[in-house]
Amino acid sequence: MRIEPVTLEGTFVRLEPLSLERHWEGLVATGLDPELWRWTIVRVDTAADLRRYVESALEDQAAGVGLPFATVERASGRVVGSTRFRAIAVPHRRVEIGSTWIARPWQRTPINTEAKYLMMRHAFETWGCVRVELKTDALNERSRRAMLRLGCREEGTFLKHMITERGITRDTVYFSVVDDEWPAVKARLEGRLRRPYPVGVAGT
Repeated sequence: MRIEPVTLEGTFVRLEPLSLERHWEGLVATGLDPELWRWTIVRVDTAADLRRYVESALEDQAAGVGLPFATVERASGRVVGSTRFRAIAVPHRRVEIGSTWIARPWQRTPINTEAKYLMMRHAFETWGCVRVELKTDALNERSRRAMLRLGCREEGTFLKHMITERGITRDTVYFSVVDDEWPAVKARLEGRLRRPYPVGVAGT
């Protein structure tokens, strides 16, 4: 596993190595919607909060435990969100996909499905991971349904797992895809991406 910045590009989305210099204006333009941060452990109310969030992601990258991306819509070139590899455990060939947010006009389009596909493909086929994990607030029913639609396996709930920056104690649900399951999940995602996606109707 060589953990280094990489661009992952598909038909609908391009995941670019996150950069304050390159992406900051786009992130501010789309990322200050309070609804995007409703279920996150971080508190992002202002541009200063968002900058702190980005700087923290870049610090994790420098430490070798994270690899953050700006999520760019290929058709328009607009920054529409962010995502990252987290909790990278090279000895165990394990990685988490998380800290994902997508601005509301681009939700329920192919953006999230293809971003997850590109990241899982990189994890399993380039890094040789044996496990990719995802997690969400137990109360975030929409996120939980989306992970199941992607083909992830729900593993269980960690009670009182985290305390958010707003002081809320949350239960966390873990999901995973392991290397044995990846061929079937890959085929599932490729099938979803071949379907037409009317804007605002389909997707995850």
